[in-house]
Amino acid sequence: MSTGTDSRFAASLRGARVVVVGLGRSGVAAAELCRAHGAAVVGTDGAPRERLSAEALALEGRGVKLALGGHDDAGLEAASLVVVSPGVPAFAALRAAEARGVPVIGELELAYRFVPEVPVVAITGSNGKSTTTTLVGELVAALGGKPFVGGNLGTPPSEVVPRPAGPEARGIDTLGFDTLVLEVSSFQAERIPTLAPRRAALLNLSPNHLDRYDGYQAYCDAKGNLFAQQGPGDAAVVPGYEAACVAQAHRGRGAVVTFGPRNGEFAGKYDYTFDREAIVDEARGVAYARRDVRLAGDHNALNVCAALALVADRAPDPEVVREVLARFEGLPHRNVRVAHRRGVTYYDDSKSTSVGASVAAVAGLAEERVVLVAGGRDKQGSYVPLRDALLARGRGLVLIGEAAPLIAATVGDAVPTAHAGSMDDAVALAAAMAQPGDAVLLSPACSSFDMFRDYKERGDRFVAAVLALPE
Repeated sequence: MSTGTDSRFAASLRGARVVVVGLGRSGVAAAELCRAHGAAVVGTDGAPRERLSAEALALEGRGVKLALGGHDDAGLEAASLVVVSPGVPAFAALRAAEARGVPVIGELELAYRFVPEVPVVAITGSNGKSTTTTLVGELVAALGGKPFVGGNLGTPPSEVVPRPAGPEARGIDTLGFDTLVLEVSSFQAERIPTLAPRRAALLNLSPNHLDRYDGYQAYCDAKGNLFAQQGPGDAAVVPGYEAACVAQAHRGRGAVVTFGPRNGEFAGKYDYTFDREAIVDEARGVAYARRDVRLAGDHNALNVCAALALVADRAPDPEVVREVLARFEGLPHRNVRVAHRRGVTYYDDSKSTSVGASVAAVAGLAEERVVLVAGGRDKQGSYVPLRDALLARGRGLVLIGEAAPLIAATVGDAVPTAHAGSMDDAVALAAAMAQPGDAVLLSPACSSFDMFRDYKERGDRFVAAVLALPE
C-alpha cells in the first residue's frame, strides 16, 4: 500500500514546473489540479489551437501556458513532473526526459497521490470494463458506501480530488466519496508507479491496441500494472481459466481471487462461478438465480462474478445484492436489446471495439443464430476469432467501414457476407439475411472514427435504423 500522504505531494507541487501532455478531458483536469496547488503548468498537445476544445483553451485564463501543434516548446527536459494523458503514446522527447530522471506519470497516478488512503477498486480488461465498473459502483452505493465512479468510464478522478483555493476548493475531509471505483484502460495503466488498488480486476485479455504496443505481451503487461503495487490484504480478481490473467495477478502480493464457469470448456473450481441456473459466491455459499439477474448472457455472468469479488470485503448483504442485480440493466450501446421486428431481435453492442469483445457478444446471445454487423477502423488485431465465432453461430455478416476488406478476407465463406456503405443499408441487409428466431447484432470489432464521431453516434444510428424497420 502507498505510504505517501496527500499533504506531502500537494506541497511538492508548489512552485514546481509541471508539463501536462495531451489536453483532452483528463489532461485539462490534471493541468487545473496542478495549477490550483501552485505549480507552474505548461499544457502541450500535438493538435493545433483550432482543434482544441474550449475547455483546453480556457486553461490560459487560469495561468497555464499552452504549447500547441507539437511538444518542442513544452520544455519537457526541464520539468519537475510530467503528466501524460492516456491518449498520448510515448515519443522521443518524452523518453529522453524520462531517461534524464524526470518523473513521468499518468493522470490516474496524479489523482491517487492526493488521496492515497482512499480505497481504490480498479477494473481493467479487454472487454466488459464499463459494465463491471458501473455495477461495482451500484453495489458499493447500495451497501452504504459513497463511491466515485469514473476513470476511463467518464470523469477523470483529477476533477474531484482536493483543491486548496477558488470556488472549487475542497480538502481531504470534504470529499464526496469514500471509495474510488475506476475503469482503467491499458493506456491509463501504463504509468501508475504507486497506485495500489485495494481490489483490482483483470476481466480478460485478447489482442487489442496492437497499433500502440510492441506486441501482445506488452499490452498484457500494461493491463497487469494494476496488480504490481498491491500488498497483503489487497485482492487481485481474475478469470481462473486465463493463464495470462493469473500470471499478471501474481505480479503483486495481493490475494488472487478467481472466477469462471462451472461447466463447459473452461469449467473449474473458482471462488465465484456460474452455470445456467445461478451465479454463486462459493466462499459464502450464496447463490443468485440468473432468472433474477437483469444482465443477460454468459459474458455478463462473468462480469457479475468479478463485481461480487470486488465488493466481497464489504460483507455484502445477499438481499441488497439481489436487489441491485435485479435492476441493473447495463449501459447504453453494450449489448442492449433494441427491438423485435418480424421474429428477429436486434442488439446494439456498438461499444465493442475489439475482436475479443465482439466474439464474447456473439457467444453470449440467447438466440442460436446471429447476423453480425461489423467493421470500422482497423486496430491491427487478428479477425480469426471472429471467423470462428461466426462458423459456430453465424447466419450472415454485414460489413461497414475501412476494415471491411480485411474482415471479409479473414472470414471468407464461413457465412454469407454483404457490404454496406451506410448504417441504414447495413441494417436493411441484415434484416434481409435474418430468419425468425435469429438475432441481428451490431458489434463492430473496430473503432468508429472512419464513419462516426464515436461509438455512441454509431450505436444511435443503428438504433434509429432498426426502429425504422416495419414491425
